[in-house]
Amino acid sequence: MTTERVDFLVIGGGVAGLTYALEVADKGSVAVLFKKDLAQSSTAWAQGGIAAVTNETDSFDFHIRDTLGAGDGLCNEEIVSLVVKEGPECVERLIARGARFDSGQDGYHLHQEGGHSKRRIFHSADATGWEIQRALLTACEQHSNITFLPHKFAVDLITTHKLGIEKEKSNRALGAYVLGENGVVDSYLAKRVLVATGGAGKVYLYTSNPDVATGDGIAMCFRAGVPVANMEFFQFHPTCLFHPKAKNFLITEAMRGEGAHLLRIGGERFLHKYDKREELAPRDIVARAIDAEMKRHGEEHVLLDISHRGTAFVQEHFPTIYEKCLEYGYDISKEPVPVVPAAHYCCGGVIADKNGATSIENLYAAGEVACTGLHGANRLASNSLLEGLVIGTRAAHQSVQGIESADHSLEVSGWDSGKAKDSDEQVVILQNWEEIRRLMWNYVGIVRSTKRLERALRRNRLIREDIERYYWDFFVTADLLELRNLSIVADLVIRSALLRKESRGLHYMLDFPEKHEEYARDTLIDTSFEVE
Repeated sequence: MTTERVDFLVIGGGVAGLTYALEVADKGSVAVLFKKDLAQSSTAWAQGGIAAVTNETDSFDFHIRDTLGAGDGLCNEEIVSLVVKEGPECVERLIARGARFDSGQDGYHLHQEGGHSKRRIFHSADATGWEIQRALLTACEQHSNITFLPHKFAVDLITTHKLGIEKEKSNRALGAYVLGENGVVDSYLAKRVLVATGGAGKVYLYTSNPDVATGDGIAMCFRAGVPVANMEFFQFHPTCLFHPKAKNFLITEAMRGEGAHLLRIGGERFLHKYDKREELAPRDIVARAIDAEMKRHGEEHVLLDISHRGTAFVQEHFPTIYEKCLEYGYDISKEPVPVVPAAHYCCGGVIADKNGATSIENLYAAGEVACTGLHGANRLASNSLLEGLVIGTRAAHQSVQGIESADHSLEVSGWDSGKAKDSDEQVVILQNWEEIRRLMWNYVGIVRSTKRLERALRRNRLIREDIERYYWDFFVTADLLELRNLSIVADLVIRSALLRKESRGLHYMLDFPEKHEEYARDTLIDTSFEVE
């Protein structure tokens, strides 16, 4: 076991983490932890794009209005205005750092997605996140103060309260315990810590998220004492490829923005029955409509059809999706493709302010792991990469203040494994992993009820008890850490959903189908809270 010291510790290497790293690198040493390899992040999987007002036919007011409309009464208007107005400059800086977005003779080609009233989505074909990740990784690699640490799993945050340092009146972040590939847990100490671990889609059986999206940052911050908010608002993307061999393959919402139609298996369009905007309605409406049609007619999927736009258009605008669907036997330029909704984005998370600051001193959170108030009850498409850029930048600018004089002298004891031993029952992890994800899908999915939620809460509590016993009895592994984090995230989602006795945004309750003004507030949970 070793102890490493840096000025800035970044846990997570997506758009928020890498932007933060670049912005602070001139002020000190930066270590960026990647749970897997450098390319595995939610950012890299983002197909659609990044929203920013740059077109003369668009305006900040339009973008703010669209964001507030999607958020269904729960957005923090100050945060919405701030992110929208600072977004274009952050996108310009991203382009200056090497990001290449699609353009033509008249400038950048901008997409329009569901919930947006104007074309304002910068994109790189249908692999925008991959391009952003590439550009930021390349820029970071060129800075001598930034060190990449792949295959480093943050186990828990190190704070003064956890260490029992009585002279510290406020809780202060000191770093993190980190599991390496060799199975050894080392200590990484820093003057400032940013948690940017992404989302938690793997808590559901079907998700568009990469395998790394297991809610690690949310669970880790919550265990350290940071409250969470709005965990009941989990966005389900309406169109993931339905195929037994297709794992987590998302079909971008931009395809509907370019004219794709949703059809029942028999070929009938149906969205007009649910919203006048049809295919351009916000994701929660589209996802619920698909779910309702599937249940009503006993069908396993619906169809997404863009074949009427022709082969040349489809291959030019959606080359990645076109090639991927061909691998599974579907030529989307000539025929519809089967799709189903899947867990896509966690609108809640660790409570963070406009600078990404949390309730723990020197601890910041940015990106999908955080709840800043931007998304409210439902995220507007392509606002997530924008938030990562803006809040990652703002967190960096606040982090560098006073960095030269920041105390970095505390000695921290190494990781204590106690009486833990090697496990000979890995099946326990597999069983609980599958059970959590299935109960979340069946009981805490697109449509919910009090009875389903109560059933999920009881069952998940039993699972969590098993996991905690297992956690303290055996040496930690990446699989065990992910399972522990998933069980905590599941608990937070269920408890938050039980508290909101209404239907709003992404949260739809069968026994409370109406929206009520008394619930026009955030759902807050801290470590002392229990649902009665």
